[in-house]
Amino acid sequence: MVLPKEKQKEMVGRPVITGYYRFTDIFFEWHKALPNPEDISPLKASISYDALVHPDHPLRNGREDGIELFIGTFESGEARLLMSSAQIEYLRYWLHTVELTKEIIPIPSSEYLIKRSDLRTCSPAIHNNAEKLKKAVRNIEKANKKLKGSQPRLTSRRIAFEKIRTFWGAKTGTWLAVDFEAWEMDHNMITEFGWSLVTWENGQDVRDKAHLIIQERRGYYNHKYVRGNRDHYNFGESRNVNKTTFKQTIHDLINQYTAKGPLFLIFHNSSQDMIYFQSKDINAPLTGFQYFLPEAAPTEGIFIVDTAELFAGLEGESGGNTRGLERTARLLGIEVEYDHNAGNDAHYTMMALEAMASGDPIDAQREKRWPDRLSVAGPKVEFKPSDENSDLEDEDEIKATQVRTIDPEEMDGEDLWEKVE
Repeated sequence: MVLPKEKQKEMVGRPVITGYYRFTDIFFEWHKALPNPEDISPLKASISYDALVHPDHPLRNGREDGIELFIGTFESGEARLLMSSAQIEYLRYWLHTVELTKEIIPIPSSEYLIKRSDLRTCSPAIHNNAEKLKKAVRNIEKANKKLKGSQPRLTSRRIAFEKIRTFWGAKTGTWLAVDFEAWEMDHNMITEFGWSLVTWENGQDVRDKAHLIIQERRGYYNHKYVRGNRDHYNFGESRNVNKTTFKQTIHDLINQYTAKGPLFLIFHNSSQDMIYFQSKDINAPLTGFQYFLPEAAPTEGIFIVDTAELFAGLEGESGGNTRGLERTARLLGIEVEYDHNAGNDAHYTMMALEAMASGDPIDAQREKRWPDRLSVAGPKVEFKPSDENSDLEDEDEIKATQVRTIDPEEMDGEDLWEKVE
């Protein structure tokens, strides 16, 4: 389906996106409105599942390993698979230019057009497999049915999730995951700070991470309520600094990256760490920070991102419950070692953010991650206790290999020990 070179000059320039159409409307309805019956077969052939994912399809942009469709989220939280108006315009001109249609076929009715302002989020969705594309359409419909009557909190979480995917995919700004540790007997006494960041230069990701310990407070160690792991930083060498250097390093870090563009400040449960940032010991330069993400990718500003809230959206949690970092990481397939070290926790937070932000759209990602844990009745994933707690999993393994004594008369000469089924 490659456009012949002699025909390329006849093509108009690719139009800009003025809106979107539901994929299902294009697939099932567009051909019904064509005035010339001879144009129906070429159109249907060009938008069949197999054709759309073919490497030579005219709508392949050459940058992605598949055709770029879109996931749009409405105010209700419901999602739709979309095609852009630019794609539809290009396709109708292409069909005529390669002489598959006698005339340029009419565009779909304007009543089907969805404006960008009608959507809360709109993010790319790449497809290169016909069966998976079919499944994606079905799964979106199923997910929308489960969302009927869902609470506003879940809707907000889902919208934020797709915005994060969009901004991350566009390589927007700097993403800085942070964590503080404080003495368990006095939470005003900060002892550690860690960070892990990702930004982009010339399209390539640039990463940095660190762990700072306040030298004057090394004697304050956590052990009563949480197990401190200050001396077990997994991702480099910890730096012992005085209180003045500790504060200045944090200021320099924030100033450096806010000067470059938007800064996405990532926490896992942001409330306590924001208190630390705003304390007299730190007084971080976070003027004008925002908890709500803008509709389009920002060019400046500081935006708070909470991976606990993102994961709650992914698992379909509509209430106030969120999971701790260790359980969140475990459910995302991330192994955690020596948590409650500020450097480690910051990096695990970044790993959790990246796992979700670089993955599929929210409903497809949920099904891919936990296909046997999905609920029929609603969007909430139904995890088993062993999914969340490695100790329970270990207990199951122990029980599976546990031995018991058997009455010799029951054995008929077999061994006196056997594994419990």
